[in-house]
Amino acid sequence: MIRSLLLTAAAFSLAACAPQSATDAPSKMTDNASSSSQATGFDQTIAVAERKLDVAMRGPLTIPTPKDPGGGYTHETHKANGFMLYDVGQMYKLTGEKKYAEFAGQALLDYAEVYPSYGIHPAKKEQSPGRMFWQNLNESMFLLNISQTYDAIKDTLSDTQKEKIETDLLRNMADFLSVGAPETFNKVHNHGTWATAAVGLTGYAIGDDEYVEQALLGLDKSGTAGFIKQMDVLFSPDGYYNEGPYYHRFALKPFIIFAQAVEKNNPERKIFEKRDGILKTATYSLIHQNYGGLFFPINDAIKEKGIRTDELLNAVAIVYDLTGDTGLLSIAQEQNTFVLTPESRKLSRDLAAGKATPFEYRSMRLGDGQDGTEGALDILRASNDPKGLAAIAKNTSQGLGHGHFDKMGLLVYDAGHEILRDYGAARFLNIEAKFGGHYLPENNKYAKQTVAHNALVVDETSHFNGDVKIGNQHAPKLYGFVNEDGMKLTSAEISTAYDGVRLGRTVAMIEDDAFYGPIIIDLTEAHSESAHSYDLPFHYNGHLIDTNFEVQADPLSRAPLGDKNGYQYLWNVAEADPVDGLSQVTWLLDKKFYSVTSAVPANTKVVFTQIGANDPNFNLKPEPGFILRTRSNDGVSFVSVIEPHGDYNPTAEYTIGSHSAVKSVSHFEGGAAEYILIETKEGQSVGLALGAEDNPDGTHSVDVNGKTITWKGAYKLFNSEKHLSAQ
Repeated sequence: MIRSLLLTAAAFSLAACAPQSATDAPSKMTDNASSSSQATGFDQTIAVAERKLDVAMRGPLTIPTPKDPGGGYTHETHKANGFMLYDVGQMYKLTGEKKYAEFAGQALLDYAEVYPSYGIHPAKKEQSPGRMFWQNLNESMFLLNISQTYDAIKDTLSDTQKEKIETDLLRNMADFLSVGAPETFNKVHNHGTWATAAVGLTGYAIGDDEYVEQALLGLDKSGTAGFIKQMDVLFSPDGYYNEGPYYHRFALKPFIIFAQAVEKNNPERKIFEKRDGILKTATYSLIHQNYGGLFFPINDAIKEKGIRTDELLNAVAIVYDLTGDTGLLSIAQEQNTFVLTPESRKLSRDLAAGKATPFEYRSMRLGDGQDGTEGALDILRASNDPKGLAAIAKNTSQGLGHGHFDKMGLLVYDAGHEILRDYGAARFLNIEAKFGGHYLPENNKYAKQTVAHNALVVDETSHFNGDVKIGNQHAPKLYGFVNEDGMKLTSAEISTAYDGVRLGRTVAMIEDDAFYGPIIIDLTEAHSESAHSYDLPFHYNGHLIDTNFEVQADPLSRAPLGDKNGYQYLWNVAEADPVDGLSQVTWLLDKKFYSVTSAVPANTKVVFTQIGANDPNFNLKPEPGFILRTRSNDGVSFVSVIEPHGDYNPTAEYTIGSHSAVKSVSHFEGGAAEYILIETKEGQSVGLALGAEDNPDGTHSVDVNGKTITWKGAYKLFNSEKHLSAQ
């Protein structure tokens, strides 16, 4: 019975946190499915919650003595209890049915009876341990939930019951998380966000302004720490969160939930207007950082996380309530899930009423850092189709301890899939059998290393030599960002990732009739006055189909590609020599072909890799890739055309356009100006001209095969004149 109760509570996690003020009274819901001619998604959410909670509330809540770390039985039981109690409280507010208040009240009393006896958790983490959980972050998440439960049902409790719950549970836990853990509470970090939000919500629930002020302004109430300081520091003006979209999603919940409570209880603070509405901006920013419903997996990221997560369900509903932006309704439609809040109910009603308009996905530069001056995440989209061709240039800062060492890394998406992919985090979240659900050792040793990404590696060493403290001090220098019909472009460089080496990367998405659809041009360069080796990896997603060179592979054995900096986890599967300075690799994914055609230096090798060397516990996914590898005394440039093409239909048994349209790619330089020439097999020529960055409005020229090409401005696309004939 104990395990079935745990699974019931954990399985439905309809839990979402939308605080109400202490004066809000429960009201009987009159617009549920039985009283509506057309049930909404929210009506269905209510019906599901009623069924599952009826089962979960048949017996008393199981409250085990804390013992296990994350993923263990006691950890998961308490976590599930917190979510369930939140839902029970919300159901009381939405329906007014006393059974929910009675169950929640008794459960909170039961927790109040045992919580004072908990010492520091026996499986404590080294930093900021908890009492009920192994780290106080989980304690904050639990308190954020139950403080809202108490707020919802407190008017049904006796004074004695209130005093017991407030003193032995809520205040006890809030004190532990604030004055008892100042290193977390005053920290400008997602852990600090959760702690301040939880303590602040507790203050509103029990009517203690001291907790609220400490939450907003820090323990000494000076404003040098606390929730508002975190709003000022952790987001850029564009709403980009320093640690990347995965932790943006995680931190957004306490930000948006506590802000809503502040707005309702202290509207004079105008919390949603601070920094030009930064929390609303951050919600939109996070939505833009998804492809096909999943967040871009840069830095430490679980790749399965996307817009259907509880955090964004709450944020979309709250921001829609604030703005009335009908574009958010289309996001809600894609989420196709609702949470137990009045804002989500309103969202569902308006969606059912047909008020949705398309969300405007677009190309954009999201500046990083408090002032937006520490690099940027550049998003290039061929159209507003959320599953169209997209390129992500990771020109951001380090991203604190969860950051990865891939300055100017590249991700490419098309037709709903990752095409050139990022590994994300090496972690099996909450799967105890895999290192207790923690980040695996391979996260630092492989997933964070530069070679694990589509970014240039010098001397088989990660950027900043894999030092987080140094990495946090430096970000790429941004150059142009173009968002025009027919061409999207981003450019950046960094001179601090390696001593004596300046790295640059320009990524352009162009449209031309010479190709089946939009293509991507990638110019990756390194400038140095000394000899170095250079590796440019492409971690592709799909099945290798064709190359323009002969692949040499040992059919009987493999060896690791190196012994450190992530190379030890890559099998050297095969090597090859490009033909006349041109490397062309084609693979198949789903029903579409993709080719990377690269102009490379004469001594370049193509090394095919697969993840999995030195991995006896099978902790890493066996993903394929290839590396353009060369050595140079004075720098290097790789120019690649990334080209979606063709159609493969195994059901109807036809294949169209399985071969790349590109015949050659050439790179020409004239001082600081550059010209990339692409010639197709049908005889068309397409050119991309890049002017000197320090003279963006000037006139530039480059000699191209004996002909002088002249243009004005930093960037210019020279389109073909012929049309691609059908194959």
